[in-house]
Amino acid sequence: MVALCRQWIRAKYERQEFLHVEKQEPYSAGYREGLLWKRGRDNGQFLSRKFVLTEREGALKYFNKNDAKEPKAVMKIEHLNATFQPGKIGHPHGLQVTYLKDNSTRNIFIYHEDGKEIVDWFNALRAARFHYLQVAFPGASDADVSDCCLGSGWQTEGFRKRWFTMDDRRLMYFKDPLDAFARGEVFIGSKESGYTVLEGLPPSTQGHHWPHGITIVTPDRKFLFTCETEADQREWIAAFQKVVDRPMLPQEYAVEAHFKHKP
Repeated sequence: MVALCRQWIRAKYERQEFLHVEKQEPYSAGYREGLLWKRGRDNGQFLSRKFVLTEREGALKYFNKNDAKEPKAVMKIEHLNATFQPGKIGHPHGLQVTYLKDNSTRNIFIYHEDGKEIVDWFNALRAARFHYLQVAFPGASDADVSDCCLGSGWQTEGFRKRWFTMDDRRLMYFKDPLDAFARGEVFIGSKESGYTVLEGLPPSTQGHHWPHGITIVTPDRKFLFTCETEADQREWIAAFQKVVDRPMLPQEYAVEAHFKHKP
């Protein structure tokens, strides 16, 4: 989030956007188009790609060529999320975007050399998602439709070292932080639906693992994870608990049902 803080400071003191409202970027304009550097899924090479965000169509698209008529991918705003991941991507303006593809979470990694440009894209993506949820669920409060930010870090599962990412109620684990698709996913619902987060592991747990355990209890089974440090454990438990304490929205029950019937 360093890029966000840096651009906030520059917006206030250098560009004086707080004094001159007309200078502010119209994040809620509903349309944005530009070139971003995107990481290739297979070769890991970053190439310039044209991105188009259109709220009217409810999608973010990217094109392999500037003059291409058909997009390479279409990402529905309703399932879209974005977070800054400079360390993982290896660039100070690195952004991770997640979306659903064939009912599995897909990651893409992008950046722009200009800090303001990537922050404007981040704000536009988040604003588009927020507007979609406001329209889809007019009776919900702003707090209810504000989705969780992505969280990530190393944990062990079963007990192998894996990179974990939490995108709203989806907890995903990867062999490598830059994998396009997760090795597995866990849905974390609300406490009203029988989900609980516990510190530690069951006494009968066997196998070599890090000392700081976490147990996620779902209506169907228990998921066991461990963290390398106590600080990591506290941070993850707090993140999980925040999700469990939040009542589920109608569309989240559909996601939960999909997880239950996922092969």
